[in-house]
Amino acid sequence: MTDLTNYRNIGIFAHVDAGKTTTTERILKLTGKIHKTGEVHDGAATTDFMEQEAERGITIQSAATTCFWNDHRMNIIDTPGHVDFTVEVYRSLKVLDGGVGVFCGSGGVEPQSETNWRYANESEVARLIFVNKLDRMGADFYRVVDQVENVLGATPLVMTLPIGIEDEFCGVVDVLSQKAYIWDDSGQPENYEITDIPEDLVEKAAEYREALIETALEQDEDLMMEYLEEGTEPSMEDIKRCIRNGTRKLDFFPTYCGSAFKNKGIQLVLDAVVDYLPSPTEVDPQPLTDPETGDATGEVALVSADEPLRALAFKIMDDRFGALTFIRIYSGTLNKGDTILNSATGKTERIGRMVEMHADDRTELSTAQAGDIIAVVGMKNVQTGHTLCDPKNECTLEPMIFPEPVISIAVAPKDKGSTEKMGVAIGKMVAEDPSFLVETDEDSGETILKGMGELHLDIKVDILKRTYGVELEVGQPQVAYRETITTAIEDTYTHKKQSGGSGQFGKIDYRIKPGEPGTGFTFESTVVGGNVPKEFFPAIEKGFKGMMEEGPVAGFPVLDVEIELFDGGFHAVDSSAVAFELASRGAFRQSMPKAGPQLIEPIMKVDVFTPEDHVGDVIGDLNRRRGMIKDQMAASTGVRIKADVPLSEMFGYIGSLRTMTSGRGQFSMEFSHYMPCPNSVSEAVVAAELEKKEAKKK
Repeated sequence: MTDLTNYRNIGIFAHVDAGKTTTTERILKLTGKIHKTGEVHDGAATTDFMEQEAERGITIQSAATTCFWNDHRMNIIDTPGHVDFTVEVYRSLKVLDGGVGVFCGSGGVEPQSETNWRYANESEVARLIFVNKLDRMGADFYRVVDQVENVLGATPLVMTLPIGIEDEFCGVVDVLSQKAYIWDDSGQPENYEITDIPEDLVEKAAEYREALIETALEQDEDLMMEYLEEGTEPSMEDIKRCIRNGTRKLDFFPTYCGSAFKNKGIQLVLDAVVDYLPSPTEVDPQPLTDPETGDATGEVALVSADEPLRALAFKIMDDRFGALTFIRIYSGTLNKGDTILNSATGKTERIGRMVEMHADDRTELSTAQAGDIIAVVGMKNVQTGHTLCDPKNECTLEPMIFPEPVISIAVAPKDKGSTEKMGVAIGKMVAEDPSFLVETDEDSGETILKGMGELHLDIKVDILKRTYGVELEVGQPQVAYRETITTAIEDTYTHKKQSGGSGQFGKIDYRIKPGEPGTGFTFESTVVGGNVPKEFFPAIEKGFKGMMEEGPVAGFPVLDVEIELFDGGFHAVDSSAVAFELASRGAFRQSMPKAGPQLIEPIMKVDVFTPEDHVGDVIGDLNRRRGMIKDQMAASTGVRIKADVPLSEMFGYIGSLRTMTSGRGQFSMEFSHYMPCPNSVSEAVVAAELEKKEAKKK
């Protein structure tokens, strides 16, 4: 078995266009995994192997690959930067032990970098920072370091300084060893020499070294006291140990610089992955949860090959050889031919082929152990987030939580013969991407696709056409409106039915009031004295909850409602769970229209980048779209505007923005919260829904 301390499971994540995929390519070339680097702009990058990725020059799905550096095994996942695919970043971070956050030297900390950084903080993943593209116009390493502090609220630990800027960028100073690494112009990553620091940087390098040592030694009080009182500098091993500790505890983030495209500075990042990022045994073990409640049981999946098998399926990919299930093994070993239990379904499966992935190539394996990230071919009933375990030691790992889709489109196959083909294809795609949902409208029979944004759904339609050969007719995008209430009311409802023999009787007294935003539906019972027996509470809750799917205003699902059952009555013979469930359904229909129901709409957090001379136009346009401007920040090459804007006003925004800014504007958006709709919007939506219902009746 491999020594786990020599494993590094890392992800590379960043904003669109900061250079993640290019950085991954350079790492693969340096570690000897590939012999010729493929360029993103030529559509030839190793990890961007989907047609849609090669064409658009963006990463859509995370790709896994394995390589070796200094006798350490690295499992690397290249993740997408585009906001519509954050679910890929989220699920990758879930199974990684460390990460490299790539920032553009001229763009700095961009909107998606913030989202990914937040996900990584929530997942408590140790990170290095790589400031890339220092050969570009407007690149400024020190400005990006400031932004990491001020925008992300993180502490960068500067480990390298750039030599030269923009066109003259030729190498880096290693702050710790006080040596300069200078590359020639051949573009080969191995063509560099180690020299003394250029004179103009000597003072700055010494300053940064002092700051680095002081920050690192905060991890060890004894060393700190020796250093401050006696002036004795600790050994290089002690300093590295302190940096490793602080990195692991997220106290600071070692920060490197370079240019991936020009092959400069990547070796030092790889050395840092080995020196400072944790091995699988050094991160907190994954907690086990109770499958019924989802609460932690207090037990953990210890990272050891001697433990029972515990693994998490974190991604499913349809492949020319069948479904590939990517799994991270947390405990135990997995061998070809083993029978394992899926604790989510209670079914066992036999492991057929196991492979180590290199983007879309694979190497057959006969065994894998704790710490490995591998793929299993042809598993039947496994979905993202399922736990795979030893049948004799059933357990459930902490599940993954995915965001709700905010946008939907109606689609229909162009020819009748494609209907079945479309159903099969969409089934596979839903299994691959948990943020992509599909449902059939019962009345009209239309297929509704739901996703995270226009680009997300655009790509899905494209995959259906090219990969599965299904041509679709696509309707207008629809917004996921919701309903809520504004007034608290107290009411009573009695359900009585007599039809020969035993009847049905259930009386409930209840209060309905608006809940806190984001709480969804909550139910509590404060009945005393047994007027409603306890065994009927779940039926009453089920009745109310079932009715929340369709609100009184326009039939959209209802959010943020609290229901309190405080009294009621029952009949010794005629009362039953069914009677009380019907009572709560009748109560919902009776009381909701009285509780001031209103339509609420999804509000998006929008981040727009625009050149300075177009700021007025962009702000005016956002105001016309009912946007609330939150913040304006000057960036090196323009202005960043943050605003909250209703999703319904943002369709086709990229076209308007490009027109206003002569093609130089960019924006990203993500779901923020729900807000009440203005009356005019509410009336229009209700009228449209009524029209739809009328059309369906005809």
